[in-house]
This record gives sequence, structure tokens and C-alpha cells, in this order.
Amino acid sequence: MYLKCFGEFMGTLVLILLGDGVVANVLLKHSKAEGAGWMVITSGWAFAVMAGVFTAIACGSADAHLNPAVTIGFAVSSGQFAKFAPYLVAQMAGAFVGAILVWLHFLPHWRETKDQGLKLGCFCTAPAIRSFAANLLSEILGTLVLVLVVGAIFSKAVAVTGPASGLGPYLVAALVWGIGLSLGGTTGYAINPARDLGPRLAHAVLPIAGKGGSDWGYAIVPVLGPLIGGGLAGMFLRAIAN
Repeated sequence: MYLKCFGEFMGTLVLILLGDGVVANVLLKHSKAEGAGWMVITSGWAFAVMAGVFTAIACGSADAHLNPAVTIGFAVSSGQFAKFAPYLVAQMAGAFVGAILVWLHFLPHWRETKDQGLKLGCFCTAPAIRSFAANLLSEILGTLVLVLVVGAIFSKAVAVTGPASGLGPYLVAALVWGIGLSLGGTTGYAINPARDLGPRLAHAVLPIAGKGGSDWGYAIVPVLGPLIGGGLAGMFLRAIAN
């Protein structure tokens, strides 16, 4: 289990370093990618997922969940919950450390960026229109699609032996890219409690130049919504498997 948790830690670290990194690249002042837009952000996050999954597998976690919502979804689907708590700790720690590396990588740019909201956006999500019920629903639906389609990709109904060796991470990355393009504009598609909460904690404790608050009033949405969505997807996968 220790090796699997190390894989989850390293995979999530790489996920956040590249995922939050592309957001910082686009939002922070005087970055050469400043203003590159949503297509770059969604593409960068897709590549971040691909890189994170490969890293997790190479470092010991064949599951490569990188996401407590995925872990809870497959726990509900299988009825086996033993991995949830240790994976959660590893994923949160990886996300926290990954966010610290993003801060270090862009160190001179935080002071040059005066907008506190842009700086916070490099770490965690925020809604385009703030509405608790609507924002929660967006996160539930986005995560439900994530876990459901990941389950479908690796289901025996699609391929008895699963995807061809090495293909899975690319398919999952394409799925995350599609979710971002189609559903991500409402809340920034956290669809992963560790992806949002770990970096939000890092934002709160790091000495980021000119930072504001960490928007804890919204933080429950990208934690609760993905867990609900992942659990619902797990229930559906369990039902269709029986």
C-alpha cells in the first residue's frame, strides 16, 4: 500500500504542477503565455492528467486515480473502500506540494500581477456566476461524467482485456479535455477535491506577494460536488455490472 500511495502522491504532484502551471502561465503578468485563453488551459490540463497518470503508474500505483472522487467512485462500484483514506491523504499531499512548486516556478510573476483573483485562480477554482446550487450541480455532473466514462473506457463491455497497453492515460486525458471544453466554463471544472483543496491550502499558507483571501466560502463546492458525482457514477457502474 505504501508504494501505491507514493504513486498517487507523485502522480497528483505532477498533475497539479502542470495543471495549475498552465493556468499560471496564462493568467500571470509578463508570462510569455499571458492571455492565451481557455483552449490552452483545457489542453494543458489534459496533458497534465496524461503525465500524472503515467507518473503514478511508474511510481507504483496501477490505479492512478489522482482524485478522491475517482477513488470513491470505484470504491462504491466495487464495494471495496480500503484504499479511500490512504489514497486521499496521498492525493492531498501531492496536490499541496505540486502547488508549492507552481508558486516557486513563477516566483517573480506574483508581484507583477496585481489582481488577487488571478493569483488565486492559479491555485483553485471559482465560479463564473456564483450560485451554490448551480455550481454544486456543475461539479456533480462534470465528475459523474468523468468517473462514468473512465469506468466505461476500462470496462469489459468495451474491451475484454481493457485498452491496449499504454493507451489508457491518453484516453483519460482526452476525456478530461472534453469535460473542460464542454462543461468547464461554469465552475472551472475542479472535478477533483484534492486538485482544488490542496492548492487552496497552499495559497492560504504560502507567502505569495500581494495575495488576497483564499475564498473559503466557496471551497465546499469543489470538494462536495465531485465526491457526490463520483459516488453517483460508482452506483451506476455497480448497477450495470450486476
